[in-house]
Amino acid sequence: MARMTPEQLVERLRSFPKAGPEVTWEQRRAGMDRASAKAPLPEGTTVTAVDADGVPGEWITSSVGSDGPATLYLHGGGYTMGSFVTHRALAANLAAATRGPVLLIEYRLAPEHPCPAAIDDARTAWRYLLAQPGIDVARTAIGGDSAGGGLTAATLLALRAHGDPLPGCAVLLSPWVDMTLEAASLQTLADADPMVDQLTLSMSADAYAGSLDRRDPAVSPLFGDWAAMPPMLVQVGELEVLLDDARALAERVTAAGGSVTLEEWAGMVHVWQSFCGMIEDADRAVTRLGEFIRSSTGT
Repeated sequence: MARMTPEQLVERLRSFPKAGPEVTWEQRRAGMDRASAKAPLPEGTTVTAVDADGVPGEWITSSVGSDGPATLYLHGGGYTMGSFVTHRALAANLAAATRGPVLLIEYRLAPEHPCPAAIDDARTAWRYLLAQPGIDVARTAIGGDSAGGGLTAATLLALRAHGDPLPGCAVLLSPWVDMTLEAASLQTLADADPMVDQLTLSMSADAYAGSLDRRDPAVSPLFGDWAAMPPMLVQVGELEVLLDDARALAERVTAAGGSVTLEEWAGMVHVWQSFCGMIEDADRAVTRLGEFIRSSTGT
């Protein structure tokens, strides 16, 4: 795959037209699948379809190694889009970086299934992962990007609330954790961000929140209680409108006495980690995720 500079990537992303309000969710989902379908998997990747107690899943492993920590990965897409097709490559690169298995799931999407359906599916998949032979909860991680980063945060809150075991660590990529859409960067970085726009965020927030208040921690985990959580790594690009979401979450976790590492990557866009093989910083960021997960889980 041809390499690009970050500036070339931004220019390419700007060339893609943004969907208007007349485009249906089905059309948006199909478009996201088409845009991601050609993303190559690292050589030596194995993908095995599984039924994670009713939640569609894929175990993704790498020939680099499979004895590392196990990770539950929650895809992005505004809670309204995203699939195995859109995120299999990112999950495969993460499997290579951690040298451990990654369980990628297709949780139920809004508006057909508003909050808390995605959280319920994530908890079900988490329990399924922990029930697999040889899995030690201390050597596990949960992660996700964009809405999947928000879902990672909401799942952590839900696991603790229900007394479920927590993972050894969590990684959140460009997380969307505040659906009030009041963060300043939504306005100040609107022109700089070539991927995420206010209209799409607003439509997705309405679809996902359903009848719940947008400040409900299940919807906007930023407003939850962040005490007694596992170590977290948050990666965010300096060009994206969700920059303040990442900063605010890191502040909340720190204020609650938790361990969180916030990485703001210069010149990077929303979920740039998905461009592994295309830009050097994507490769570096995923390598960093793998290092954090392995070190946090003692592997």
